[in-house]
Amino acid sequence: MPVALQVARHASEHPRRIAVRAPGGDLSYAGLASRTEAAAKALRGRGIGHGALAALSLADPAELLVAVLAADLAGATPLICDPTWGPVRRERIMEAVPADVRIEAPPAQEPVRHGRSTAAVPGGVHVGASPALEPVFASTPAASPVDRAWACFSSGSTGRPRAVVRTRASWAGSFPHLSALAGIGPGDVVLVPGPLTSSLYGFAAVHALAVGATAVVPGRWPTMELAAHLDEATAIHVVPHRLPAVLDLLRENRGRLRTAVVGGAALGADVRERAARAGVDVLAYYGATELSFVAADTDGQGLRPFPEVEIQVRTTPGQPFGEVWARSPWLAEGYLAGGAGPLRIDGDGWATVGDVAEPYRTGEVLRLRGRGDGAIQTGGATVVPEDVEEVLRKAPGVGDVVVVGSPHPELGSVVTAILEADGLRPPSRAALEEVARGGLDAAQRPRRWYAVRSLPRTPAGKPARGLIAARLAGGDPDIRRLT
Repeated sequence: MPVALQVARHASEHPRRIAVRAPGGDLSYAGLASRTEAAAKALRGRGIGHGALAALSLADPAELLVAVLAADLAGATPLICDPTWGPVRRERIMEAVPADVRIEAPPAQEPVRHGRSTAAVPGGVHVGASPALEPVFASTPAASPVDRAWACFSSGSTGRPRAVVRTRASWAGSFPHLSALAGIGPGDVVLVPGPLTSSLYGFAAVHALAVGATAVVPGRWPTMELAAHLDEATAIHVVPHRLPAVLDLLRENRGRLRTAVVGGAALGADVRERAARAGVDVLAYYGATELSFVAADTDGQGLRPFPEVEIQVRTTPGQPFGEVWARSPWLAEGYLAGGAGPLRIDGDGWATVGDVAEPYRTGEVLRLRGRGDGAIQTGGATVVPEDVEEVLRKAPGVGDVVVVGSPHPELGSVVTAILEADGLRPPSRAALEEVARGGLDAAQRPRRWYAVRSLPRTPAGKPARGLIAARLAGGDPDIRRLT
C-alpha cells in the first residue's frame, strides 16, 4: 500500500493531528492528504504514472515529503536529489540517471535542458490545522509490492552517481518491525534532525507518517532549536555522534524523550548508559542504503539479526575476518540506470556491500570490523574513497591522490587525503578545499590533507591504499601535513 493511503486513513480518523512540523510551519494530516492528492493529480495529468521516475529536488522538507507521497500515489518512483547541488553538477547527475519529470524550484535563469520537464509542487506549506477532510483517492492506480517506490543517492555519489532503488515491499514492509522494536506509534512526536536526502532520515520521516505520528523535520541538525524540539519529542532518529548532545540537553531538562533510534557507526557503551540514566531506550542498528536493516541492538548486548533477516559472514582460509552477507525482504533492487556500486547479490538472494566482521554463527552476536572496500564511516555517512579521489585528481598540481579514513573521537573517522604532488610543491590547502567544495558533498570533503613525494604502489601500478594508511598512522615523517 502506498504510504499516502496510510496518510489518508490517518487524515480521516484524526484530521487535525499535526503530521509534519517543518521550518515553514505545521501541516495537519488533513492538509498533507489534500496536498498529496492535488500533487498526484497534477503528475498524472502530465502523463507521469506507473513506471515513471520523478526526480525531487526540494529544499523545504515538508514540500519534499508531499512530493514523495504524491509520486508514489501516482505510481511513479520518487528519486530524492540533493537541492544543494549546483546547476552543472545537477545536470551531470541527471544525465547519468535520466528522470521523466523533475520537481524542483529552479531560479528563473536556469532553463531545464534536454527536453525534460520541471514542475513545482502545488501550493505552499499550510500553517495550522486543516479542516476535517476525508480524501478520496479514487483515481489511485493499483499498487504492487514489487513496484519501485523509493530511490535515493547513496553517500559518496559524485562523478559516478549511484541511485539506489527499492521496491514498495523492501521500503515499507519493515515499518511494523521498526514500530515494534522502537515503540513508535500514532501518539508520538518523532524528531528527524537531518536532511531527508539521507536514506536514514528519509526513512525515519516516512515511517513516522505511515504510523500516524508527528514528524518534526527541520531539514538539518537544529543546533539552536534542539532544546525546543526535545521539549516535545518522544522519539528521535540520530547518528551516534549526535546522541551525546541530545543527552546533554536532557540532563538539563528531561523533556518527553523516551526512545532514540541510532543508525550508523558503533555506539559506545558509555553513551548507552547515559541514555538509560536519562530514561531513554536506545535501539541501535547496523545496515546500509542498499541492504536496509541488517542487525539491531535493543539492549546493549550486541547486534543480532533484524526481523526476517538472515546473516552470513563468509571467510576465506587463513583470514581472521570475513565479509558480511544478508538475505531479507528489505534488500534494495539495485542501482538505477546501470550504476555501479558496492552492492553484490548472488544467485541465492544473498547480498553484501563489503562490510567486514568476525566469524559468525546463527544465534551469536554480529561483531563488525569495518568496511572491506575501504569505505569511510564518518558520522552517519558512508564515503567511498574512489569517488573523492576522482574529484581531487582534477585539482591543478595533483599528480595522484589516496583517500583514507583517520580516527576521530566523535565522528569515528574523518576523510583524509594524501596527495602525490605534480612537481616539487603541492597545491595549497585553500585551493584544494575550493575544488572539494565544488564537487563533493559536505561529508566527503577531506578534513585532513597531507602531501608525499611519491605514493607507494601495487605491482599493478595502483596506489597501495592500505600501505599509505599504515604509514600515515605510524607517523611517517615523509608524509607532510598541509595547513
